[in-house]
Amino acid sequence: MEENVKILVVSDDELIHNEVVNAIPEPNKVQIVEPKDVAREIHRDVCDVLIYIQPIAEDAVESIQYIKAISPDTLVIFVAKNTDFLLLRNITKAGVTEFFIYPDEISLLINRLPSMIKAYEVKKNKKEDTVSYLSKGRGQIMSVFSGNGGTGKSVLASSLAQTLKLESTAEVLLIDLNLQFGGMETLLSIESNRSLADLMPVMEELNENHIRNVSQRLESSKLEILLSPCDAEVAESITDAFIAKLLRTSRRSFDFVIVDLPSYLNSNVVTTLEESDRIFYVLTPDTPSLHVLKQFEETALRLGIELKSRTSILFNKASKENEIQEKDMKELLRFPIISSVRWDHKGLQPYVNKGEPVRKEEKEKRLTPFAKDVRKWSLSLLK
Repeated sequence: MEENVKILVVSDDELIHNEVVNAIPEPNKVQIVEPKDVAREIHRDVCDVLIYIQPIAEDAVESIQYIKAISPDTLVIFVAKNTDFLLLRNITKAGVTEFFIYPDEISLLINRLPSMIKAYEVKKNKKEDTVSYLSKGRGQIMSVFSGNGGTGKSVLASSLAQTLKLESTAEVLLIDLNLQFGGMETLLSIESNRSLADLMPVMEELNENHIRNVSQRLESSKLEILLSPCDAEVAESITDAFIAKLLRTSRRSFDFVIVDLPSYLNSNVVTTLEESDRIFYVLTPDTPSLHVLKQFEETALRLGIELKSRTSILFNKASKENEIQEKDMKELLRFPIISSVRWDHKGLQPYVNKGEPVRKEEKEKRLTPFAKDVRKWSLSLLK
């Protein structure tokens, strides 16, 4: 069996989910989340099979309805802790395919689980083109982050977004989450009194139209940009719940959502990292950057942010003159280096000073070394 069935176990009962997980045949990909986190995970990644163990407090029916609305092809298996015919009727209406009672029917579930997963896999393979299309229809959230200031993070984020838009037909949204001081409005010479903070009053009914009404569009590429409020007082009023809602709505409306994060951790940044499909950590070739990366890893571990499967290193300001080279870094890093961007002060600085994007046309004949490296990085993400 190929590793192409993604299984999500929703549970706040360790005893039951351990029995269930042990019955899942290898090498299927299994992830366990608590009921309060299921919405975030469903938005973050496609789930093939969802095993929902009846929670203590959460409304299971409402959660399953939400899951099926977001991911209608997901096979939902429900494990109840008692016989409740009203619950059975309601969760069946919500979209549950199989229903088991614990502990009376746990052995039946364990015996049938491998065959149910196999049957789903066969069905999925028959509809491979359709499933692939649905998967691609879910936008990817890509966060650009660094614990150090001055790494070129914002320039890289804006250049990545612009290049993705020019090199494909994808819908791309760039979000500036440097809420206190901004940056994108200067880098791209955008004059506007509108920012992502203007979406807060419509948080509950937020949709694509709201986002496009507030975002700014670059004429050169049609890239959509949500600017920062550039206001410390307004920044304090922006909650992590709003950020989660904004990212999830953006994911449904755009193919790529590029987020430029500030160089520190707070609840908004943690929420963004948790919602992200990919995290690009910008690292410069010096010892302090390595030290800060190590501190970030340790902090993320304490906060429960899963980094290993989603994080890669973007090696910026690479030069033959640097004392520390990329090959030296590889031996010290836990995460793979996705790309290396050359130090190109002469080629890049005029664009930064004039507030112009480094790419303006689809097929530019003369690209700076910086633009060439960003193009190579973006093309690797489009494959």
